[in-house]
Amino acid sequence: MTSARSLAALVVPFLIAANLGCTAASPEPKPDTKPTASSVEMPLAPPVVYAWTDIRGRPVTTQAMAGRITVIGFITTYDVVSQAQVRFLDRLSREHVPRVNVAVLVLEQPENLPMVHAYVDALELPFPVAMADAPTIRGDGPFKGLHHVPAITILDRDGRERHRHLGLLDRAALEKAVVDVEIETKVGRPPR
Repeated sequence: MTSARSLAALVVPFLIAANLGCTAASPEPKPDTKPTASSVEMPLAPPVVYAWTDIRGRPVTTQAMAGRITVIGFITTYDVVSQAQVRFLDRLSREHVPRVNVAVLVLEQPENLPMVHAYVDALELPFPVAMADAPTIRGDGPFKGLHHVPAITILDRDGRERHRHLGLLDRAALEKAVVDVEIETKVGRPPR
């Protein structure tokens, strides 16, 4: 017969592992992981002012990303659709640097930083990956209302948001959105 103590020894580690990264004391809501896929062309507005530091100490800021089209992905490490989005962003980055900046913002609590490091190392991501601050997780940060995962925002070379997409944006659609922003802002490859 199994004692309560030995049963607890079996069950507690499982519960801890199942809830890794979820703390009851955390006042921040988890990002919505089931958005309806939609794209929005953004009205012309002033540059978005944002400033994060990626997990390796590189700046992810309006100034650091200026001068090129910038694609920022909003993800979580525990969402399978976010993982697919990161793969598409990785491909975009590897095929279009230095023409396009790519960065990822992880909408998770700071205590998940070790998991984010493991995630970035396992995928060997070449672009900056930063942890979102509390206002951004709530949707009140510099990209107001953008707290769903996965999500993509595309900024022009001056840092103005030109395109926003909620949900998975596959490789072809991602590249088309970048080209559309280039055409709209008259940057990119010269005509042939």
